[in-house]
Amino acid sequence: MQHKLKVSKTAIYHSKGNIKTAQTIWIVLHGYGMLAQYFIRKFEPISDDKTCIIAPEGLSKFYSKGFYGRVGATWMTKKDREDEIEDYTNYLNQLYDSIISENDSKNVKVNVVGFSQGGATASRWIADGKVIPTNLILWSSVFPEEMKFETFGKNFNTFILFGDNDEFSSKKRITQHEELLKKSNLNFKLIEFNGVHDIPKEILIEQTTKNNWK
Repeated sequence: MQHKLKVSKTAIYHSKGNIKTAQTIWIVLHGYGMLAQYFIRKFEPISDDKTCIIAPEGLSKFYSKGFYGRVGATWMTKKDREDEIEDYTNYLNQLYDSIISENDSKNVKVNVVGFSQGGATASRWIADGKVIPTNLILWSSVFPEEMKFETFGKNFNTFILFGDNDEFSSKKRITQHEELLKKSNLNFKLIEFNGVHDIPKEILIEQTTKNNWK
C-alpha cells in the first residue's frame, strides 16, 4: 500500500544582481538535466545595475551518466507527476513571495523565462494564478498539453521563441502549436530565430530590446 507524507525540503536558487533595487526581475527556469548555477550565466549579457536574475533549481537531482560524475536537475518526471507539479509550484510561489518582499521598486517588472522542460514548469506555475508576471517567455519550449487557456494569459504578455534548427522540435510541431493557441484566443508572439536548442547571446539581447523586456 502506498502512502504519502509531506516533508520540508531545502531548495536551491542562484541570483545575480541586487534584488532590493532591481527594476526588472528575471526568474529563469532551466531545462532538463541542467543546474541553476550554470544556467544563470546565459543571462549575463542582459545583466546590469537595474536588473536581478533569479535562477531556481529543480527539486530532484541525478547523475547524468552512470553512478557518479556530472549532476543534473529535473523539475519532474512522469512518476507521481501531480505531486511533483504541486511541489514545484509551491516552491516557486514561496520563492516569488520571498524575493518580491525584498524589492523596493514600486513598479518592478517581472519576466518569467522557461527554457525547454522549464517552459512547461513555468506555464503550470503561472497557470496556478498566484503570480502574474509582466512577461512569460517560453524559450525552445511549448505549453504542456493539459493547459487550459480560458483564463490564462489575460494580464501579461506571452512570447514563444524557437530556433529554426532546434533538434528537439520541428517547424511542423511549432505550426500545430501556433494554430492551437490561436484557437484558444491566447494573445502571444511567436519568434523564430537562427539557431539550435539554446539561448544565443545575440538573440537574447536583440529580443530583450525589441520587446521591452527590461
